[in-house]
Amino acid sequence: MKNINLSIEIGKLKLKNPVLVCSGTFGYAEEFVDFIDLKKLGAIVTKTITLKPRIGNLPPRTCETPAGMLNSIGLENPGLEVFIKEKLPFLKKLGVPIILSIASEEEPQEFIELVTRLDKIEEVAAIELNISCPNVKGRKHLISQDPLATKEIVSEIREITKKTLITKLSPNVTSIVEIAQAAQDGGSDAVSLINTLSGMSIDVDKRIPKIASISAGLSGPAIRPVAVKMVWDTFNKIKIPIIGMGGIMDAASALEFIIAGASAVAIGTANFINPKVSEEIILGLKEYLERNKISNIKELVGSLKV
Repeated sequence: MKNINLSIEIGKLKLKNPVLVCSGTFGYAEEFVDFIDLKKLGAIVTKTITLKPRIGNLPPRTCETPAGMLNSIGLENPGLEVFIKEKLPFLKKLGVPIILSIASEEEPQEFIELVTRLDKIEEVAAIELNISCPNVKGRKHLISQDPLATKEIVSEIREITKKTLITKLSPNVTSIVEIAQAAQDGGSDAVSLINTLSGMSIDVDKRIPKIASISAGLSGPAIRPVAVKMVWDTFNKIKIPIIGMGGIMDAASALEFIIAGASAVAIGTANFINPKVSEEIILGLKEYLERNKISNIKELVGSLKV
């Protein structure tokens, strides 16, 4: 089969394939220019930006775990002004949809100021609302752990921008389906799930945490079964598209998410191991469709047989 269609739509976004890169694992794309043909990606999700610069958490901020890794970077970033002046010019040249991940440091109203500024930048194709980062000091609860707070902030942002809105959700909740429904009700065009699971690791000889902030976010293949189930549960309850993520290492694991109900997938921890992994997954998806005589990737979305 020569006419394999990998294109998908997320809100107003039209992507040539469903393979994205996760926020926080791909920098601002320039870091990967020597390793991968960036133009082949479906979209690039930037490292999360806050209104003001953040130095992030104290080191050590990462450590390996069985089948995964812990990180507590703490949203380190140069802030909106530096991003616009120094990072955006490179991203503009790529010809790939740019999804800008944003977060608030203290008050949710910071989202409003960020989106108001970004709404005027044509090259920002979509906005990912990171309301689920577990590694910000002084924050007792995430917005994405409260359905009312989730709906409220998404509704407020929906009123000030027509750009595609993607809400990134936390697995550290009783029911991620309830939160996804709240994001949908607030006007989100899609949801990203899942962000990292809360975890910790201990140096038994020194009897100290391996991460300076004690707890951190667990990612990698270890969390994939949890993520796939959450995508499946959510797919059966909401109508908006899902971007699935969590331990995707190859085409087979990407297909798990798509068959469970994800319209697109985002590659995270695997980028640190194999910078070319996204390209390989795109090729692997095409080969799978050809092998199974399926002409359109959309036919696979939610096709799990139970």
